[in-house]
Amino acid sequence: MEEVLAFLGNVPWWLWIIAVLGLIAIRDIFFQRAHTISHNYPIVGHLRYWLESIGPEMRQYFVANNREELPFNRIERGWIYASAKKENNYEGFGTDRDVYAHQHIFVKNAMIGYQIPKNHPNTNNPYFLPCAKVMGAYNRRKKPYRPASIINVSAMSFGSLSAAAVEAMNKGVQKAEAYHNTGEGGLSPYHKQGGDVVFHFGTGYFGVRSKDGGFSLDKMKVLVDENPCIKAIEVKLSQGAKPGKGGVLPGAKITKEIAEIRGVEIGKDVLSPSTHKAFSTIPELHTLIEKIAEETGLPVGIKGAIGKLDQWIELADLMKKTGKGPDFITVDGGEGGTGAAPPSFADHVSLPWVYGFASLYKIFKERGLTERIVFIGSGKLGFPAKAAMAFAMGVDCINVAREAMMSIGCIQAQVCHTNKCPTGIATQSKWLQSGIDVTLKSERLGQYFKTFRKEFLEVTHAAGYEHPAQFTMTDIQVNVDDDYLSSDLKSVYGYEKTKVDFKNMQELYDCTYLGGKTNS
Repeated sequence: MEEVLAFLGNVPWWLWIIAVLGLIAIRDIFFQRAHTISHNYPIVGHLRYWLESIGPEMRQYFVANNREELPFNRIERGWIYASAKKENNYEGFGTDRDVYAHQHIFVKNAMIGYQIPKNHPNTNNPYFLPCAKVMGAYNRRKKPYRPASIINVSAMSFGSLSAAAVEAMNKGVQKAEAYHNTGEGGLSPYHKQGGDVVFHFGTGYFGVRSKDGGFSLDKMKVLVDENPCIKAIEVKLSQGAKPGKGGVLPGAKITKEIAEIRGVEIGKDVLSPSTHKAFSTIPELHTLIEKIAEETGLPVGIKGAIGKLDQWIELADLMKKTGKGPDFITVDGGEGGTGAAPPSFADHVSLPWVYGFASLYKIFKERGLTERIVFIGSGKLGFPAKAAMAFAMGVDCINVAREAMMSIGCIQAQVCHTNKCPTGIATQSKWLQSGIDVTLKSERLGQYFKTFRKEFLEVTHAAGYEHPAQFTMTDIQVNVDDDYLSSDLKSVYGYEKTKVDFKNMQELYDCTYLGGKTNS
């Protein structure tokens, strides 16, 4: 044995490399048939596959310019990172954006902007920017809720995101006085770190799932009673990444903890059907909303990506007739989000946010229903100018998902669906998650939200308003096309936003329902 070890020890290092490469070549030529390139070009062919695997990173850092990347370009990512770290997020020497490009947004500033008076809530707190409407006020729910922040964390499940990421986000929203949407993976311990929570469920009914895979109202009542952090409930009809398509959580990703939270079996693939068991018609959906609201006392809303409008029209007509219905509606953009989806869905199914929201809002406005609904926008709106456009169109709050992920370290690696997220955010790998400093990352999400609100308020004041709810369709102008270069939103989308009943910031500051104060 000693002679063998001595012989191996005398083998030059370069000969070991040649031997390993030789074995790879033998495998490629004689045993491997799955990849033609590596079979025909042994050893060298592997370099091609490796370069392809790091293509997104190569383009992101060395090839693409500051404005051309999708879904978020370098300037957008840089602004989020700097805002989250409380660093300089300004840009110098003028904009490098093509201001004549299609859909470029212009916020019309006033000749003399809004001036904050003495003793104004924003004098002491430049980040104070709550929702101008109260969820559940019109329907007289037992526990109305006014979101204390107009920017909040969108639906992202524990399971899709790591425990460390969810915990950092929840602690972050507590610092920013925002809310945290659970996503459809159920309420985990990591959602209960002090932040307000919107409990969200979809076709899998995780967390409120009966033995047969249906919806359990009894479990919902117990969940709400035991968790006062839950301030509202959202029923997912569809999501922007894959509207009308169910999902699969592979058995390999289902840990004991995830199985307990979701109410499923360990190691078995879990299917989220494409449609709900609890309802199959609009009247049944309407009835379910009222049942949940009555039993829990909480505001209840719905979330959907917008496509065909006939069933939305049916819902609006039913709300008009009965005087009841969802307290809020979250409109998701068809551009997709953190949810993994086939390209055919992510690229083509459902309308982009701006078209979908405009179509939906008009339906409810025509029936005089907009004042009773809190409208929430979700679709790459986590930037002040885009938010100004959304508020001018009728939004009352925005939810952000990928922007929130970037604030805690996401680098847009676009491998959320592989369980190999290099930043530990969209993975269940304990090793990768260990890189997340929850305390630090929660500070960064909270700071991103605060910086966003402060800059959004500055834009609002420049336009002559105290609160973004006061934006009108004529305050925002967009580039349309070469023949019809630019016009305001009212002319482009053919409607005027309903005026929001806003008096002043002080009234919002004094509101009993601000941040769910009475529900705790």
